[in-house]
Amino acid sequence: MTNHQKGLTFAHLAAILFGMTGILGALIQADASFITFGRASFAFISLGLSAVLLKLSLRENISPTLTRSLLLSGILLAVHWGTFFLSIKVGGVAMATLGFASFPAFITLIERFVLKDNISLTSWILVTIVMVGLILVSPEFDLRNTNTEGLLWGILSGFCFGSLAVVNRTIGQRLHPISIAFWQNLIVAIVTLPFIFFMDMTIHTNDLLWLAILGIICTAFSHYLFVSSVQYISARTTGLIISLEPVYAIVVAWLLFNEEPTLKMIIGGILIIGAAIYPQEKQSSH
Repeated sequence: MTNHQKGLTFAHLAAILFGMTGILGALIQADASFITFGRASFAFISLGLSAVLLKLSLRENISPTLTRSLLLSGILLAVHWGTFFLSIKVGGVAMATLGFASFPAFITLIERFVLKDNISLTSWILVTIVMVGLILVSPEFDLRNTNTEGLLWGILSGFCFGSLAVVNRTIGQRLHPISIAFWQNLIVAIVTLPFIFFMDMTIHTNDLLWLAILGIICTAFSHYLFVSSVQYISARTTGLIISLEPVYAIVVAWLLFNEEPTLKMIIGGILIIGAAIYPQEKQSSH
């Protein structure tokens, strides 16, 4: 398997697992800040244990510059998760997913105007296609009944995730993915810890189970895959693949809950998959 194929595989697996976070976030009855704290805590503990088993030093190669980058990425991750789960609580899974799905556009804008990368017209068109497809696959999208607050929180979540993808690109070549994911999740847990003291501490037994799955499988493992992917492929390509998250979520809901997608969702899914596959084929032909 070539490095490019590894990057694509990691990104697609991450998208599938990311697609489960919205469903789990809706199932967990706790406050958004506690979900973020619990998710990060389960994640960094499991990543730390993995590092011990693999005899991986989590402090190796960490310079002051990398420390600042990790701190920034951890804060971005904390805000991304917090606003995403808040968006779910306020506006529902559909609005949260739709707002979050704006992140490929933010990646393109950041790479163009902050990193000064050259962005082709094709990339701009692909981002537009993804946006249109995501609007189509998002269930219950109706402008007449949109919960504006939930959508705005989701868009902020998308901006933070897009920024995180670009930051990960700058540090992914210098640290092991497990090390990056460990420190980022530890920072999220530390940043969100003070907030849980201002919330209702009523926690249901099922919430802890869902949090464990969310933290270990859908966070620690998927985070490792996500960080690994940007070592082999561009952040834009990774972003477009992660845009498949809503599509995978719909497929999982169809298989588990017999929620058959509508024709509009299928058309949107085709647009998103087509946009995600196109740059892969162009790159693999070089």
